[in-house]
Amino acid sequence: MTPIFEELDYQQTPLGELSLRRKRVAILGNQEVFEVKLGEAFLMTSMFHVVEEALAHLGLAALGAEPCDVVVGGLGLGYTAVAALAQPKVRSLLIVDALEAVIGWHRRGLVPLGATLTADARCRFLHGDFFALAAAPSGFDAGARFHAVLLDIDHSPSNLLHPRHAAFYSAAGLRALAVHLHPGGVFALWSDDAPDPAFVRNLEAVFGSVTAHVVTFPNPLLDRDSASTVYVAVKARG
Repeated sequence: MTPIFEELDYQQTPLGELSLRRKRVAILGNQEVFEVKLGEAFLMTSMFHVVEEALAHLGLAALGAEPCDVVVGGLGLGYTAVAALAQPKVRSLLIVDALEAVIGWHRRGLVPLGATLTADARCRFLHGDFFALAAAPSGFDAGARFHAVLLDIDHSPSNLLHPRHAAFYSAAGLRALAVHLHPGGVFALWSDDAPDPAFVRNLEAVFGSVTAHVVTFPNPLLDRDSASTVYVAVKARG
């Protein structure tokens, strides 16, 4: 049995102190849980991953059945990426993460889903700044267009890991991202907050169709359900 608590990795990064921890949670019958912290903030826990998987399910459901090329912004513990790769229509998956250490956890097998991602020939990792790439004319891969971009980095459009990310969530920032999508392509975003009317308006200014899905999931720590939001915006075909 694993120790009650173990720090698997700790690194200084441009965004602050990053740590990967594994622990056993008594309330879950001593289930093994992985969690990621940046400074004092919890970025991700394997205890809750329903919404991360829903990001892939809802985002890709807005596409047709044809083969698609997908970008995942933010690797985390890999739940969104693995859920996307579970769909046979996904032809290629490019995962962009600004923290090289996180990519390393998957390549080194320190996290449970790392082997699934590294063994899938459709999957590539890119160490880079998602927001800078989204704003650049060359985009994520030398000007290539994608059918879907699934984003899970900031806590929400108004609760950011870094102030410089704010420009992305404006209409101008979203318009720059949309250039890298095929007509009919999808931008989907995870948010830990309730639907934000101001952000929905920004999405509507750029995309042809916008839906804010509220996704609920059991939270045994609070003994009640919790909820997050998945925004799905579809680029017009015209």
